[in-house]
Amino acid sequence: MRRAGSLVGRWGPPALVLALLVAGWELVARASRVEDYLLPAPSEVARALVEDRALLFPDAWVTAQEVLLGFALAVAAGVAVAVVLHLIPVLRRALYPLVVASQAVPVVVIAPILVIWFGFGMGPKLIVIALICFFPIVVNTLDGLRAVDRDQARMLRTLGAGRWDTFRRLELPASLPYLFSGAKIAVAVAVIGAVFGELVGSDAGLGHVIQVGMAQLLTARVFAAVLLLSAMAIALFALVALAERRAIPWAFTERRHG
Repeated sequence: MRRAGSLVGRWGPPALVLALLVAGWELVARASRVEDYLLPAPSEVARALVEDRALLFPDAWVTAQEVLLGFALAVAAGVAVAVVLHLIPVLRRALYPLVVASQAVPVVVIAPILVIWFGFGMGPKLIVIALICFFPIVVNTLDGLRAVDRDQARMLRTLGAGRWDTFRRLELPASLPYLFSGAKIAVAVAVIGAVFGELVGSDAGLGHVIQVGMAQLLTARVFAAVLLLSAMAIALFALVALAERRAIPWAFTERRHG
């Protein structure tokens, strides 16, 4: 009973706000009598989601694969770069400003170039997703590696621990909450990267569905694709949050008692 009450208290307010927004949207769309291709009502979007499911769901699976692979690539590369920059201060001073500067380059500029270089396959999409996800993972992981308790580090050194032992026993575990914070940000924006890549050059995926739907004024289908993208982002965020709780349960215990 207590668990059910906790779930209602946690999810009830956002569910109520969402229901009110949808109801208000439906009323405005119906009362204004605006053409469906300009402002489809939520009921029309739901109808498109059902009637076009044979088109939408296979394309959603294509986008999901791109997001998962691109996110995994970003995590692997981001953690590796953060560890190298942390362990080698000279490289950190030389390369960290370049990592920050890389975020000033718009993805919409990079994506067409990648398509020219690598064609219309999955490769350019994975690179675009990885580029978007890379920065928050590197920055958060590097901050976590540098945020260790200095007294604990000195104590390990007095006990004879070497640089590798300090990294493995102290710095790496301490960085995990930061890494997961960056991963949750990254996985939420990974969906945006997939859509960017598909809009530039693709014959499958929800980005392709949105592009074709906009050209054909099938706005309800476009909104249905956006709804699937939103659900995908929420589900992936929840999976990363669950992995965080499984991997570092001690961090949540400290937060409750802190």
